[in-house]
Amino acid sequence: MRKKLISFLSAITLVCSTTYGATVESIGNGYKGDIKIRMSYEGNQIKDIEVLEQQESNFTKRAMNQVINSIIETQNTDVDNVAGATYTSEGVKEAVRAAVAAAGITLSSKAPVQKQAVTITDTTTDIVVVGGGGAGLTAAIAAKEKGANVILLEKMPMLGGNTNYATAGINAANSKLQKDLKIEDSSKLFYDDTLKGGKNKNNPELLKTLTDNSGDIITWLTERGADITEISYTGGQSIKRTHRPTGGKAIGPVVVEALSETAQKQGIDIRTDSYVSEILKEGNSVVGVKVKHNDQTYTIKSKAVIMATGGFGANPEMVKQYNPNLQGFGSTNSPAITGEGIKMVQKAGGDLVDMTEIQTHPTVVHNNTAMITEAVRGEGAVLINRDGKRFINELETRDVVSKAELSQSGKSAFLVFDQGIREKLKAADGYVKKGFAKEAATIEELAKKLGIDPKNMVTSIDQYNQYVKNGKDTDFNKDILPKELNQGPFYAIEVSPAVHHTMGGVRINNAAEVLDTNGKPVKGLYAAGEVTGGVHGGNRIGGNAMTDITVFGKIAGENAASFIKTVK
Repeated sequence: MRKKLISFLSAITLVCSTTYGATVESIGNGYKGDIKIRMSYEGNQIKDIEVLEQQESNFTKRAMNQVINSIIETQNTDVDNVAGATYTSEGVKEAVRAAVAAAGITLSSKAPVQKQAVTITDTTTDIVVVGGGGAGLTAAIAAKEKGANVILLEKMPMLGGNTNYATAGINAANSKLQKDLKIEDSSKLFYDDTLKGGKNKNNPELLKTLTDNSGDIITWLTERGADITEISYTGGQSIKRTHRPTGGKAIGPVVVEALSETAQKQGIDIRTDSYVSEILKEGNSVVGVKVKHNDQTYTIKSKAVIMATGGFGANPEMVKQYNPNLQGFGSTNSPAITGEGIKMVQKAGGDLVDMTEIQTHPTVVHNNTAMITEAVRGEGAVLINRDGKRFINELETRDVVSKAELSQSGKSAFLVFDQGIREKLKAADGYVKKGFAKEAATIEELAKKLGIDPKNMVTSIDQYNQYVKNGKDTDFNKDILPKELNQGPFYAIEVSPAVHHTMGGVRINNAAEVLDTNGKPVKGLYAAGEVTGGVHGGNRIGGNAMTDITVFGKIAGENAASFIKTVK
């Protein structure tokens, strides 16, 4: 489907391209929309490529530049995509191919210029942070602000990891924003909701740390440039506490951008394309890491190491190992989330916990890996089966909704929303623009496009709208009913579950210290984020991952900075 769409868009691009002497403008289809470029050329050679307009997340800017530089250097549009930014890379290449065709030139491919290898030598620092996602960036900043020298290592070409994929928001209780909006909440209520959502399997000590510190982390992130101005619901919440950016933009890229800029301003030594292969120990103390960069291996000696490498949701073999029932499931995760950090910690003496607890996300585009944020349901979207009927409280926890979907005919469902939700939530607008949704002027027409009995679907939506008016859902006891679905056009996305989050991982205490099999801290070793287990129990509530990575990232960074002062 995507290849057909690209071919169609390329054809349009060729028609619309306009040549101005030695320049041509053209358009490609990126992840979030059009990428418009201007290509300068001389004879049959590309001289420059400038991105004029794009709607991609800020974390992909480096990817776009890398693809552009490779095209100019090799005079070839068949260059490698940047891992973690495949659609963006393809969009740039598509735009350049269209520009080349519009200009009527024939490129003569060249071999890449052999760059002189820079020898990397062994080095020392106070703290090494492994992983450049939200947890790693938070930990590095927190440690730096406590006076520590920090080197942050990220195996991918770009920072962000799975945080780049976070959409719904970040949950918090007793935040300043809640108070300003007169939303009454408490860390105790947040604790109770999360414990219930986690099937009472959460580590109580870690959960209390998460909820007690949640309000302050919103202030901490805002002070470091993160746009967090709105609050909504996600499944499993009894009150509005999902904090998100203006207009309902995806939370992850906004936080990654803010923290990346903060880390760079603070002078933190950030090294991408740097794969950590081993945690180094002397006795029971961690003393550094071994790193691979391109063809070189070197050592960084440090007084403390913070592991923030994420879970294993993109490693099908590990998923199968710990939960065979999920064999063959797709994944919503970044390709970086392959679990080697967990294995390294275990090899270094760390214990693991809750490894069988793997969450599926219920609203992933069917036969695709694109996730539809829970915020769409939070704003009032409903799930409809092939009989044209609702079958679940849409804001039940993810495991419950996933199970209900799999019991429907076709093992999928249709997420239905209206123009009002599309206009309020930028993410919903983006899904329509990406071609994920069927669109129709009326519910009856939409049902026909979906192959559903129109009468049943109209009856279901009318009944739901009546529940919204009455403030009570007598079918499924849904107590969050934000709006009627009554503003055309109407939209439907076919969705089904995919592996989304691994709740298990490295065992830590509330100081973010890694614990061994005897429950004792491994000296100098800390961990935060999805690499750890115990926080979420048997199911993670949407919006809690962002709270987890930032709360425990900050704790890990601050405590590691305090610990190194005790090391001679």
